Amino acid sequence: MTQPPHDEPTAANPEELREQVEQTRAELGQTVEALAAKADVKARTQEKAAEVKEQAAAKASDVKEQATAKAVEVKEQAAAKAAELKEQTALKAGELKAKAAELAHQAQDKLPDPVKEKAALAAEQARTKAGHAGQLWQDKAPEPVRQKTAQGAQLARDNRKALLVVTGVAVVAWLAFRRKG
Repeated sequence: MTQPPHDEPTAANPEELREQVEQTRAELGQTVEALAAKADVKARTQEKAAEVKEQAAAKASDVKEQATAKAVEVKEQAAAKAAELKEQTALKAGELKAKAAELAHQAQDKLPDPVKEKAALAAEQARTKAGHAGQLWQDKAPEPVRQKTAQGAQLARDNRKALLVVTGVAVVAWLAFRRKG
């Protein structure tokens, strides 16, 4: 210890010696702090955990952004597909309605006059019976049931054309099966 280090020049005066001592102390303090930091496993573990936590939060944020973007994309695709299907369904329904009307008209044209007369008579009888049944219904049915029935009747009146087309097709189908059987 009494020998000076080989790489440093010796101090010429006491002031230089003090400066060298201060510098050596500072270097020694830094070295001790570095060694203590390396030896402090708990602090290093906490630093590493904080670093990993930050990375995980950043990754989660990225994944969330990607998921949100993908959800928006899927939602837009679903809306486009739904609109396309709705359009196709409306087109197909229009085609079917036109075809049903055409078939009903053809069936009506092919029906012999006696059948038409019988159908008209049966319809009149059905209307009469329905009127009697409706009156009996009004007299006997509870109020909530009558309201639901009135709603159904209004719906039938609102969709009269479609109802008549379906009825015509049903009659034609019934007649066709009757003739075959």
